[in-house]
Amino acid sequence: MNTNKIYKAYSVIIMIAMAFSFTSCDDELVDNSFENGNTLEISTPNTEVVLEEQFFNNNVTFNWTKGSNQNTGSAIKYTLEVDLSGNDFSNPLVTLEENVQNKFSHVINYGDLNNYLLDNGLQTNQTYELTARVIAKFANKAVETQTATTNFSVTTFKPVSNQLFIVGDATPNGWDISNATQMMSSTSQRGVFIYTGDLSLGNFKFPVNQDGCWCQDFYTKDPNDASKIVYNEGGSGDDLQWTIETELNPNEDYRVTVDLLNLSIKIEIVESTINTPPFSNLYIVGDASESGWNVDSPAAFSQDGNNPFLFSYEGLLSTGNFKILAGALGDFCGEWYRPNADNMDLTNGSVEQNSGCDVDNKWLVTDSNKGRYKITVDTQNNLITFNKVMLYIIGDGGPNGWNINNPAPMSYINGEYVFVGPLGASNPTGEFKISKFVGDWCGGDWINAATASQSINNTNFINTTNCDGPDNKWKLKDGEAGNYEIRINLETEVITITKQ
Repeated sequence: MNTNKIYKAYSVIIMIAMAFSFTSCDDELVDNSFENGNTLEISTPNTEVVLEEQFFNNNVTFNWTKGSNQNTGSAIKYTLEVDLSGNDFSNPLVTLEENVQNKFSHVINYGDLNNYLLDNGLQTNQTYELTARVIAKFANKAVETQTATTNFSVTTFKPVSNQLFIVGDATPNGWDISNATQMMSSTSQRGVFIYTGDLSLGNFKFPVNQDGCWCQDFYTKDPNDASKIVYNEGGSGDDLQWTIETELNPNEDYRVTVDLLNLSIKIEIVESTINTPPFSNLYIVGDASESGWNVDSPAAFSQDGNNPFLFSYEGLLSTGNFKILAGALGDFCGEWYRPNADNMDLTNGSVEQNSGCDVDNKWLVTDSNKGRYKITVDTQNNLITFNKVMLYIIGDGGPNGWNINNPAPMSYINGEYVFVGPLGASNPTGEFKISKFVGDWCGGDWINAATASQSINNTNFINTTNCDGPDNKWKLKDGEAGNYEIRINLETEVITITKQ
């Protein structure tokens, strides 16, 4: 064989192999993950959104590309904001994402988006042109911040009331609107409220609260269809009411189901499933309470929406005595819940329901056990519980993280709950909320921020119970981690958050 030909053949093979080798090495130096998305872009398939409460859980979606770290290998954090078109985002309406990594979309349902917009000053039943902006920031400061925007329109809606009452001479509490009977909210259907119980001969309609003014919002009867309701904002419109014309047997109840979203009502007679609580209202009376010995307008207990036999009161108990008034106001010798012995300690257990002034036992609050309490009376089983109110910080922005079994406690000092310590130690952009309990996520009362991902500079708050209501939290921003003093005064309903 010709050695020159063999040598040339080997040379060609070696050159081809080297060419492949160099191409492979070059590929390793190029970050191809950004080849098709090196320009930051944002889009939404929902360019014209008409928000409707019937479709509360429908979603608006925002998608964005990765942008480019200019082949530096730098980590990228994204912030997603929404503002009115034409504004400069100096004070955006909503921040939906803040400094998130490896996330390229955000989904928000109609209800939450509507609430965000209304909470930030937009009006109901109006169409707004909005702009969504995504910001990409890089850990490597040599790479400039990148932004992208997309425009869309949103039509807002006025949310229906989250509570409803029934009032009228057919109802248990008559036309006393400040004492109107609260209806139960359905756990399976938004905007549906149910009353089950006795209705007398007479009329009724539905206010949205117990404010004394008859100029508030009402739901009344449709003049053309008794199975339909009409929303009368501010008491406007015709004051048409439903009429009860049939008295029921003792083993029967009326069940009234009101659907605020579909503006419908259903009135039916059902077999009685529960007994009526012995009293529709309870009140705390005594010099240990905020009411003093005033039996004409004492502080009221709240009736449980799911179990009408349960009544709860939360407030400050000072040194002195108290008892619990039931039934009619203004009568010292009327109906009461009292302890089994006079000057009884704040002990959980049985409670006596009696009337008159012959036996006038009272609970005693001493200097050693005074403070803020939640008192619960079970009128079905004649039981009472006293829980001293404590507050705890829950969240990855707090000292103990999301440990509901061992949250960070606040100290009770001169009528205020006080926390002094670090926020954001484990997560510099963490969140937190306040609980009044330990051990069960749905086992008690919460103090939540008024809006989701709320700034710690905004101390507006709401109260929620168990796992009901919006789970809003305060959220730290970059650079805000540090030592803080948090003070909560539940009497004046004021929270202060001060960096130390």
